[in-house]
Amino acid sequence: MKRTFTIIFFTIAMYTGYSQSFMHGAGVGIFVADAPLTNVAVGGMLTYSPRFNFMENESLSLSLGVPMSIGFSGSYSVSYDSYYGSSENNTLRFMFNAPLILNLNVGAGSTKENEQRFGFFVGGGFGYHYGSYAKEVKVDDYVDYTEGYGNSYGPAGNIGARFAVGSHQKSIEARLSYMKAVSESKLSLFGVAALFNF
Repeated sequence: MKRTFTIIFFTIAMYTGYSQSFMHGAGVGIFVADAPLTNVAVGGMLTYSPRFNFMENESLSLSLGVPMSIGFSGSYSVSYDSYYGSSENNTLRFMFNAPLILNLNVGAGSTKENEQRFGFFVGGGFGYHYGSYAKEVKVDDYVDYTEGYGNSYGPAGNIGARFAVGSHQKSIEARLSYMKAVSESKLSLFGVAALFNF
């Protein structure tokens, strides 16, 4: 497996120049956080996505970026008991997400000089998330779960498309992302975002 990645990396390096550039974009998105034994939380986010192209030519680039998102997430649930009747649980909390992602960018939006009208990107890395999750509580031999709130981290990935608009190769980006926490939270985080790249 290591040999395959090494061959891919050097093949891309052979066809890619060593010019470098900084690119960035901003937009909005939605995250869905699903952790075991808790309600699914949906959050609206503002996203800023800086990236550094460390290898590029006129048609593709390799970049390292940190697409940061901040916003609020909430969950809603209703339970019914024949004795007590129905009860509602509605929460709204701060959420922050910042993965470090290595992307292969092809076509529109891959570099400032690219003149294609359509492009795509795919990549992976490691993510950090701050938000709600299920927390295990042990009292003697009894185990219960309550809502925790804090840090999660684990492998992350994204895939998306870019469409060039106007002059000077600005682009509109549609992105899908995923992170699986390896920390206590065991969180699965799904994201959809739309950005304008400057």
